[in-house]
Amino acid sequence: MSNFHRRSAAACAAAERERQTLAAAGFKPDVVTRIQGEKLAQLWERLDGSPRYRDLPHVRARDFAGAPVTEKQEVKADPFGFVRDDGSHVRYYETSGSTGSPTPTPRAVEDVVWNTASVATVWSRTLRPGDRVASLLPSDVVPVGDLVASVAEHLDCMLLRCYPFAQGMCDWDRLEELFSRFRPDHVFVAPGVMLQWTRLLKQRGRLDAVRESLRTALLLGEVSTAPMRARLAALWDCRVIDASYGSTETGTIGAGCEHDRMHLLLPAHIAELRGEDGAIRPARPGDTGELVTTTLNNHTRPLLRYATGDIAGVLPGDGCPCGLGLPVLTIHGRASDAVSVAGRPISVENVESVVYAVPEVTGYLIQLRGGDQPAARLVLERDVDFTGPPEPVAERIRARFAELGVTWNSVVLVNQLPALTKAGASQKNWKRTNVEWLD
Repeated sequence: MSNFHRRSAAACAAAERERQTLAAAGFKPDVVTRIQGEKLAQLWERLDGSPRYRDLPHVRARDFAGAPVTEKQEVKADPFGFVRDDGSHVRYYETSGSTGSPTPTPRAVEDVVWNTASVATVWSRTLRPGDRVASLLPSDVVPVGDLVASVAEHLDCMLLRCYPFAQGMCDWDRLEELFSRFRPDHVFVAPGVMLQWTRLLKQRGRLDAVRESLRTALLLGEVSTAPMRARLAALWDCRVIDASYGSTETGTIGAGCEHDRMHLLLPAHIAELRGEDGAIRPARPGDTGELVTTTLNNHTRPLLRYATGDIAGVLPGDGCPCGLGLPVLTIHGRASDAVSVAGRPISVENVESVVYAVPEVTGYLIQLRGGDQPAARLVLERDVDFTGPPEPVAERIRARFAELGVTWNSVVLVNQLPALTKAGASQKNWKRTNVEWLD
């Protein structure tokens, strides 16, 4: 047996023991906390092999509460300084570079196995053995496509990879044919890609036939909002859920259950929130702030109190109807993604909560002009089967934004927006694709 297979088998066995322990305990907080403590003890050992961590006083002292936050820009500036160079890396990925330059992210077999097992704990509530799974996600450079493939295989599902932007391999025509033959039960797809494909199928009169077998659409690769998911659920006549949250650097932090709730994967992460005052506190129900995570399952690049740059909240209440005893996480988007319209900050969540509640619209582009005469224009993409006058729709959306205190200089409808606003799948940054600065 090769070293790779020995390490893979050992990691799989350890992950299965953890799964059985958590399942038997119903993910009770005391059991999860005990597992976190055991993994944190192992994490200190891995941090000793990290050039950027091993000489820090708080790492030498095993002092978690006093350890400083690792900022995203620190990792971007010196990515290999945080990597344990023990020769165990089996996969090389890079971040998409949507918030700057791409960050190299090699992974060991243990990283892959543990992340797969962690996510499968939640996705197994939707994917059943023998189900057919189609993945419309890229398999190059970024890990999202490999994650879906690994979890599908782990759960004994049949997998089809069919990313429609893979030139020469799978375009929209081939995708339609594949769905007709393969007849998937579930599809993993970025929200923008699914919106684009929906438009194309409606234009061809093929949506009813293609969606016939589909039971679940699992969205990932971008922030998706509840109105967008509701729109897609109505169009495809299937359940639509927010499938996962995480990054190439951290691995998967949250996974979506069958009730469209994002569960915080506490056995894999110690989650904290950083408030506007800079104070760090444990992520507890009812709290909101910048998510800070300590990655308990990262072997190649362990991260201690890593600031994700994403604003998140933990929902209050008695948990999720699915019964899974893990907190429910709400992702509000990157703190850096907010833009100002007429002096009022707005985020992707603010915009899409209005836009995707209007059935005549399938996309949008924000155009901003600065200088002495700042202006903000909202360009909306009309649905392919909407043939009515555009002015009432534009006025309805303008009025809804006005109720929220957002004033647009103009709101217009166009027949089609650039494909860049929809390409998605971990390549998409909202400010780069849906916000345009005009000269």
